Amino acid sequence: MARRPELAALQGLKARLTRFTHLRTRLTVLYAGLFGAVLLLVSLSVYLAIGQAAQRQVRSELTATGTVFDRVWSLRSDRLREGSSLLSRDFGFREAVATRDDPTIVSAMENLKQRFEIDRAFIVTAEGRVIGDDAGAIAADARLLAKALDNAEDPSGVVVLGGAPYQIMAAPVLSPDQIGWLVFAVRLDRGEMTALEKLSAIPLNAAVLSRDAPNLKSGGWRQEGRVSAHDRARLSAFIDQAIARKITTPQSIDAGDGAALALVKPLPTLTKTQPAVLVLRYPLARAMAPYQLMLAMVALAGLAGLGVVAWGSWALARGITRPISALDEAVHRLKRGEEAQVEIETEDEIGRLAGSFNTMATEIRDRERRITHLALHDGDTGLPNRLALERVVEALSDLPPGQVYVAALGVHRFDHLRGAIGYALAAQAMRMIGNRLAGLAPASGVARVASDVLGFVLVAADLKAAEDDAQRLMAELETPLNVGGDAIDLTLHLGLASLQRGAGPGAAIEQANIALDQARGARRRVAFFDAAAYGDPAANLALMSGMLRALEDGAIDLFYQPKFDMRLGKVTGVEALSRWRHPARGMLPPDLFIPMAEETGHIRTLTEWVFKRAIDVQAQLAEAGHVVEMSVNVSGRTLGEPDFADFALAEAQRAAGGLIFEITETAVIENPDLALSMIGRFADAGIKISIDDFGTGLSSLAYLKQIRGHELKIDKSLVEGVTESQRDALIVRSTIDLAHSLGLKVTAEGVETEDCYAILAGMGCDTAQGYLIAKPLPLKELLRFLGEDDVKARRFG
Repeated sequence: MARRPELAALQGLKARLTRFTHLRTRLTVLYAGLFGAVLLLVSLSVYLAIGQAAQRQVRSELTATGTVFDRVWSLRSDRLREGSSLLSRDFGFREAVATRDDPTIVSAMENLKQRFEIDRAFIVTAEGRVIGDDAGAIAADARLLAKALDNAEDPSGVVVLGGAPYQIMAAPVLSPDQIGWLVFAVRLDRGEMTALEKLSAIPLNAAVLSRDAPNLKSGGWRQEGRVSAHDRARLSAFIDQAIARKITTPQSIDAGDGAALALVKPLPTLTKTQPAVLVLRYPLARAMAPYQLMLAMVALAGLAGLGVVAWGSWALARGITRPISALDEAVHRLKRGEEAQVEIETEDEIGRLAGSFNTMATEIRDRERRITHLALHDGDTGLPNRLALERVVEALSDLPPGQVYVAALGVHRFDHLRGAIGYALAAQAMRMIGNRLAGLAPASGVARVASDVLGFVLVAADLKAAEDDAQRLMAELETPLNVGGDAIDLTLHLGLASLQRGAGPGAAIEQANIALDQARGARRRVAFFDAAAYGDPAANLALMSGMLRALEDGAIDLFYQPKFDMRLGKVTGVEALSRWRHPARGMLPPDLFIPMAEETGHIRTLTEWVFKRAIDVQAQLAEAGHVVEMSVNVSGRTLGEPDFADFALAEAQRAAGGLIFEITETAVIENPDLALSMIGRFADAGIKISIDDFGTGLSSLAYLKQIRGHELKIDKSLVEGVTESQRDALIVRSTIDLAHSLGLKVTAEGVETEDCYAILAGMGCDTAQGYLIAKPLPLKELLRFLGEDDVKARRFG
């Protein structure tokens, strides 16, 4: 249950991603995104332009306000100078100062202070004494002030009194010598700065900052009001930088309340230990405030435009993609094989594309029909082919078992017929047979499954009924055909196979073809598929996939059958014979796997392995004191490979005795020129050639004359009959005489009785080989047998 929200979220994400793959969505996002990017660029440009304009205006106002302050400072200085000079020259005031009439002095200064609107008015004597109504507040700074006035060229400027900055103007008091200084001071407080701010066209912030000697080392500037240490440090650094670089224009500063423009104007002071500056600041946010409405309107207009563009893009994309979607849907219908036509609504590129698609769909359907016809029909006869027959068989597979039979009808000696009348007329004959068969069995699904085979289906109640129907059809089909104006007699064979449930139509057709081959082999008109006679080719073929592994594992080994020299009375040679101990099937006869190895191409590998193994064993026998000739059978397919001669001649150099290659005449007949050439190379290298299995098949005296042989082996089928058949004995004797006349030695195979041995010895046979001498033996038993060779010699001597 806890995973359902996650699953829902994943499904929602997948749905959104799927929608984004739609063309209309991508077009809308693209157009809206481009417009948004342009709008953002324009808005940014407008904002930057307005910001630059506002900054220029603020800089101008700050500069102008600084100029106004300079003018106000000058006017106040002149007014203070006028007042201080007027009072300092007054005779009565000087007399009061000289007589130290403090009440008179204070009264006069108070009168003038109110008249000139001065914050402080006092006298500083040469001794540092302060005379005035607020003398106590500034007594601590009197001595420093007196010293500064004595050393100043211009007795005016900014002085810190009581911790606050004042603009002062002083005039000497003479009676008749100078007895002190008359000082008028105006405090540069918040009220004074407010008055200055009101003179500016913009609501800037003005402040006078000062610092005394200790703060001069630490860099701290004092400012009225509560200011955080961070803002004070930032402002102090800004002022120090402006003074050090003598910057006279407004600069940007990151104040505590945001970015601002500030102008720093150093003020004249009486002492260098107490500098003062005027700082004019104006926040940029306040400068941008008048434009906020315009910027908001620009943003709203941009958002409205973005919405309009998105809606318009969606509408445009929908108009474009609707016919494309219709095309896409039609393509999917066409893919499923359904009718697919698109309505043409416009004459633009998409309309022309829709027209082209409709034309393409029509042509595809036509080609599909033609391709389907070609896929299901034979090109030569126009009859249905094997695929069509498989469909018919599959359609009938729901019937009960034993009622559906697949038949394969073959024309006897069709190759000869085709060679006699030509390919075109032979195909016409097959078509006529198929049409005749379709007329006799309309629902049979007649098809051409091979060049000389027609397949069809019989539905019968049982096996007997199917055979009766097949015999009836054969009787009517074997009537002569009129092909090209000539009557042709036909001989037909029919193979039948029952459709087994779950076997598939292909297997039934294959079994019917096998049944046809069995009918031909048995010279029968009709034959049912005989699984026992057919065997298991798949299992036999599987042997070939395991033969190479058997060579590596030692499952295939060599047995050796001795060859007894009847004249010398001893064993002079052995024949190497392959034996395969299969882990599941036991000992396999060579007649089973040797022919299969020849058909699958593995015979070359097997022959090379036998040759190497036989030479190694020959060396072992020689080390044991038994020097014998080693005979190896060479297949006709291997003899047809030129590079085998190079391999054999290279390996023959390791032989510890004579080598004999046993070759059948059929191996020479298949490729006589190449085979005779290779036999000649073997003979030149000292390898003897034995003509094996003589007397079987079609023995040719012409090839016997051409082969550079050394030995003739009479087949076992002739040797076994010499004791019972005068004919066989005559053939064997004639063969021995013929071989001796050609300079060949004769070996008799299949010698199993002493009577047979005696007759062959009387005929002049040279060598005997068979169970009377010994069966094929493994190497250990062969060594034991050769050790008993003297006993054999006494027995047959």
